[in-house]
Amino acid sequence: MTTILCVRRGNEVVMAGDGQATLGEAIVFKSKSVKVRRIGSGDIIAGFAGAAADGITLIERLEGKLEKHANQLKRAAVELAKDWRMDKYLRQLQAFMIVADKETSLVISGTGEVMEPDDGIIGIGSGGNYAMAAAKALYDVDGLQLEDIAARAMKIAGDIDVYTNHNVIIERISNE
Repeated sequence: MTTILCVRRGNEVVMAGDGQATLGEAIVFKSKSVKVRRIGSGDIIAGFAGAAADGITLIERLEGKLEKHANQLKRAAVELAKDWRMDKYLRQLQAFMIVADKETSLVISGTGEVMEPDDGIIGIGSGGNYAMAAAKALYDVDGLQLEDIAARAMKIAGDIDVYTNHNVIIERISNE
């Protein structure tokens, strides 16, 4: 398990993920696991929670869909979700994904869901609800940039959730 958080304000979006990897009840890596990365031509961020090999497989599949559909994130996400739900091999994968570009943030699941949040804040993984709640509480605090919101929310999640640590990677996309 892990925690992935996505926070959006207008056409700016940040995604944060912790670096802890577990195997059952044991922590395998405290900081080396990279679960948030840029994909496509670098203007899309993807993060996964769940089995690492499964998450990486899904990111690779999404990249293929993005190439096929001219980097149209919603279309590629729907096509991935359809394959994930229908394909016998893909149905076995144990992961969730968040993907985001300048316009859209989406959660993709293996049961065929492609969901877009109303408020631009998404959390997945074992600490996802903690990070999401903290981000919602911090969102309207004057002077906080999205990176600050994500970092503080991930710290709170890491303080509460045993499967989330404080070694966080944050990626950002904006119009700047």
